[in-house]
Amino acid sequence: MYYYKFKVYYDEVEDFVRDIEILSNDNFESLHKLLYDCIGLKGNEFASFSICDPKWNKQKEITLMDTSDDEEMEEPEYDEGDTFSTKSRLPKFVMRDSLLNKFITDPHQHILYEYDFMNPKIFYLELQKTLKTDSAEGFPRCTFKSMELPPEIKVNMANLEDPELEDEDYDDEEDDNLFGEEGFNEEDFGDLNEYSDF
Repeated sequence: MYYYKFKVYYDEVEDFVRDIEILSNDNFESLHKLLYDCIGLKGNEFASFSICDPKWNKQKEITLMDTSDDEEMEEPEYDEGDTFSTKSRLPKFVMRDSLLNKFITDPHQHILYEYDFMNPKIFYLELQKTLKTDSAEGFPRCTFKSMELPPEIKVNMANLEDPELEDEDYDDEEDDNLFGEEGFNEEDFGDLNEYSDF
């Protein structure tokens, strides 16, 4: 039985590092849970892994949920000069069905972990070693931590959309005064022709 030892980096925080270990026959969903736990994320946002080449170019995408229904949506049309698309053309897989040892082919495999697409956080995983173990006990695990995420990065964007929060900049009285003290009067606009007067 073998396990992988990864080093995890986050560019937004200097000296942020995590060392993690996980069995090679475990799946990406377990890796996802280990990461949000040891990093300090809330764990309630959409996330995905991208298997990359040594230059961090994405080759395969492994998502938390099956997004195959999205593939059936019609591709929007773009001008010839456009170089973007709203739909990824990478081969897609689901975390719970994807074993690590089926995707890790490089001794120093590079993997991107993208968390919370509304407020993106991207972590870089680099395989350090593949080691043998006689027991599965204690895996997956975090063996080293350096630095924490700032509190503002951990904020769940959904909390900012609380319907109970009032918009302090909105003033009902301002709308009432748009047409003066007497308010809106349809007769003031009765002589306007909607097709020729504008």
